[in-house]
Amino acid sequence: MTTSTAVQRTERPTGIQLTRPEEMLKEMSKRFDAIARRAFEIFEQDGWQLGHDLENWFQAESELFHPVFLDISETGNALTVKAEIPGFAEKDIKISLEPRRLTITGKRETREEKKEKKTLYTEQRSNEIFRVVDLPKEVDPTASGVKATYDQGVLTVTLPEAPSGKGREIKIEPK
Repeated sequence: MTTSTAVQRTERPTGIQLTRPEEMLKEMSKRFDAIARRAFEIFEQDGWQLGHDLENWFQAESELFHPVFLDISETGNALTVKAEIPGFAEKDIKISLEPRRLTITGKRETREEKKEKKTLYTEQRSNEIFRVVDLPKEVDPTASGVKATYDQGVLTVTLPEAPSGKGREIKIEPK
């Protein structure tokens, strides 16, 4: 008699934090203010030249945040969002989920030591990510099927679609 063993692989637990929308709103407000301040500095540096608001805003945003490239796909009854964020650790990433919106934020500190003319100094840079994704379908943020994994610089978030809300017919009653 032969026996066989079934092995089921489980995803390793992730250190990625799911953040409440209220907390994420505060963080978004801080980041918005930082971009606005930097855009105004660019406006000042350019000699108070009008008509370049959007260019200044995009320049400020690109200076402050690391770009996040996305791929959104639909598989069965779930959406899968893959975000390329190399160089970040799981502990650096926070995710907020609402029925039609996914927000990915992160911050990492890097240190680099340099030696120049017998002087040793440490340079610190802050790299941040901030990406808000409007989802093509409504998802269920409270579902047990919401999963996030981070492997080799790619964040994969699986989001079960919300059950379709079946409307009901309402009859107009005569007076």
